[in-house]
Formats: sequence, C-alpha cells, structure tokens
Amino acid sequence: MTEPPEKGAEAPDWFYVPNVPPNLDGKPRRSYVLWQEFIAPLIVLEFVSGSGKEERDRTPWVGKFFIYEQVIRPAFYGIYEVEKSSIELYRHVANKFELVVANERGHYAIDGLGVELGIWQGIYQNLDLPWLRWWDSSGNLLLTGWETSEQERQKVETLIAQLRAAGIEPQL
Repeated sequence: MTEPPEKGAEAPDWFYVPNVPPNLDGKPRRSYVLWQEFIAPLIVLEFVSGSGKEERDRTPWVGKFFIYEQVIRPAFYGIYEVEKSSIELYRHVANKFELVVANERGHYAIDGLGVELGIWQGIYQNLDLPWLRWWDSSGNLLLTGWETSEQERQKVETLIAQLRAAGIEPQL
C-alpha cells in the first residue's frame, strides 16, 4: 500500500488474465485488481507514446519494466511502438524477462493461448495502417467482430446473386 494509493498502481494499456470469472459476487465484473485476486495477467501490452524509455525503465520499484518483471510478473510483457510499427516481447523465465524472438512469419507465439502477436498492414476502421493483431498458431489472422460480420454479409450477397442468376427470387 502506498500513499497516495495511485502511486502504487500500474495500469497497462492492455492485458489479459485467463481463468478470471466474468462475474464477481453475482454481478458483472467492472474491474480487475491484482492485489485482491492474486492472479497475474498472462500478457501485458504497453503502447509507447514517446521514446519508449518509460516502458523500458528498469529502475527498482519505480520503472515500468521493473514493476512488471519483479512485482506483477506476467508470463509475457510486450512493448508496442506504434510510430516504428515494432514489437518487443518478453517472456518471464526464472524471475526475469527474456526477449522473445519472432518466428518465421514475424509473429510472437504466446504459449498457453495458442495465438501469435504481430503487425498487420491493412485497412481497419477506414485507416490503412500497421496494426497490432493476433493470429492462430498456424498463422491465420484472427478476425475482428466487424471483419467476421463483413465476411458473412458478403457470403449472403453472393448467395442472393447466385439464386437470382438461377431465376429464384429469395424471400428476405
């Protein structure tokens, strides 16, 4: 515990904690608090806004890297540099972080989830940029909800066109 309390808090930009129920005391979960639940995140991602010095700071008890490595201890810690379109991923091994090497696809395997993390260049939300994305362990891009619904919409349009070409007017 620190004074003020927020001095002792580290809030990653993105994190995933497996095996934490979606409901807490019968109510939908609105937060996750490490020191109350004692389950470390599997992966923590920090998005660099600046030089990345803050995300790599190993100063004992104050630096983000130190806090993640020695206090929070997620299995994986990722630093995503948006401007450089690059990822550094570390795996927690023997009480310290070790840099993970990208596979032949340029992705980083996240053991225990069966997924890979990497950079994808493409259009998302009407912006053609490099995006941080997930793939399955075979290298297949995992689609967002919008991409999945768009694929389904296109399938339906194709089917309607095929029915109409065959002289059948679909009942919509």
